[in-house]
Amino acid sequence: MKRIALLFLIGTLLAIGGIILAKHQINQASDKNVFTSLDDIPAQKVALVLGCSRTLPNGLNNLYFQYRIQAAADLFSAGKAEYILVSGDNSRVGYDEPTDMFNALINAGIPADRIVKDYAGFSTLDSIVRTQKVFLENRFIVVSQEFHIRRAIYIGKTKGLDITGFAARDVSGVHSVRTLLREQLACVKTVLDVVLLRRKPHFLGEPIPIQTGA
Repeated sequence: MKRIALLFLIGTLLAIGGIILAKHQINQASDKNVFTSLDDIPAQKVALVLGCSRTLPNGLNNLYFQYRIQAAADLFSAGKAEYILVSGDNSRVGYDEPTDMFNALINAGIPADRIVKDYAGFSTLDSIVRTQKVFLENRFIVVSQEFHIRRAIYIGKTKGLDITGFAARDVSGVHSVRTLLREQLACVKTVLDVVLLRRKPHFLGEPIPIQTGA
């Protein structure tokens, strides 16, 4: 029993150490690239909105989704982005994050011809790399909650991208606690994916440039 307890303790300490190291790397890479003010963030051609579910499992509106849409609409209205690229999961029947984001942005007053949909943004890494490889953008704004855009910026820097992040309003309450706990593991996975596994997106495909004035 003592040996099992010792192994459990060692495993726990290694896991905590891995989380701390991963978060340090991600925060260090993103500290100067996260903005919360529309006045301060430099304008770019494209703002990439990272996807999430429009509703919670209980059917209520997902505030993470709602706040990301509002942040993207604010960027566009302030002239900080010419186009909004919505990237999310559309891998199963009846679940379509890009179309949900597209419709929400239309309802927020964004012209349809200024919104581009990416249906293969199955993860943050997929969305970032596809923005570079498929949509041919090397400089862009990424929109999500701060903890999320820090990971996105870290991934982008490892790919040689110049990314700034516009932090959407955060969410408080029980649901946010669960999300933040998952985020600790997501930080470790991000570093492993980029540094050790060198993971690539599930799908790439032919280039689809976002043309100004198209």
